Amino acid sequence: MLHLLYILAFTTVAVLAVRNLIRSLLTVGLESQSSPSNRGWSSGDSYSQSRRIPHPELLDESGNFIDEPLLVMRSVNVQEARQQLDAIYNSELESSSETRDEKDK
Repeated sequence: MLHLLYILAFTTVAVLAVRNLIRSLLTVGLESQSSPSNRGWSSGDSYSQSRRIPHPELLDESGNFIDEPLLVMRSVNVQEARQQLDAIYNSELESSSETRDEKDK
């Protein structure tokens, strides 16, 4: 009896998962085929109204959109990168040896 209950529960969860997967695939497919003007910013349905709220990381302290790159990378040569990694590695080794010395005392 317990085996049948387990199979029934597993089947129910599997059916729900597959149904959600198919629904998500259809939603993504329909959104990718729609024109950019209909992607939720101009239509009036409740789904688009919830998408009008931007992610908090895209806003500054006053609530305005950030109009600058969120990730700025500096170009470094291989030698400089190796030196920085060696410095980090050596500092970690020194701190771990200090903690071991403190534990031994």
